[in-house]
Amino acid sequence: MKKLNLLLVLVTVCSISVSAQPGKIALAQTNPKLPASKVDFDAFETLTKEVKEYRKDRLLSLPQFVTYSKEKNTVILDTRSTEMYKRKHVKGAIHLDFSDFSQANLRRLIPSANTRILIYCNNNFDKDQIHFITKSAQPAVFDNKKPITLALNIPTFINLYGYGYKNVYELADLVSVFDSSIQFEGTSVAKPVLIPQTSAVSAPATR
Repeated sequence: MKKLNLLLVLVTVCSISVSAQPGKIALAQTNPKLPASKVDFDAFETLTKEVKEYRKDRLLSLPQFVTYSKEKNTVILDTRSTEMYKRKHVKGAIHLDFSDFSQANLRRLIPSANTRILIYCNNNFDKDQIHFITKSAQPAVFDNKKPITLALNIPTFINLYGYGYKNVYELADLVSVFDSSIQFEGTSVAKPVLIPQTSAVSAPATR
């Protein structure tokens, strides 16, 4: 009888132990026949290495960026969030949120792969941490590692290239938002105050 009771106790303890580890149960129940996700890190790494070399000759100074933007068959593409684009962006820029990148969306926005595409991101602009907040990972005080910049330009360039848009140029300079050579538009950009012109009143003729 004592042996039977001891066996029941052991079975109960084992049951409690297994039920307290739901992760292991879920892992054991995973269907090994499910296909792998549509994620290919190796292919993306190969693409990144190719783009790294290609991009070297496609970095523009601000004067070059402004000059190119005025030429035919050229668009400025802003891939930041829709909210930030609406609030403030380089004047004339078109928009597609990076999270909405797909072959179909890009083809609708830029039908020809030969179009020259100029790109910029938050990390290109200085003195406005509301609309162009710098994307970077700052190390802890006791960490000797350098900060890592996480500019949106890099994945944007890589993805455009991967989708077949290779005529891409990237703004390379850090530009003050107060630089008069570049203009912005959006709901947060102050509109110029127009002073109404008054018609001149002729003085009465004197005799």
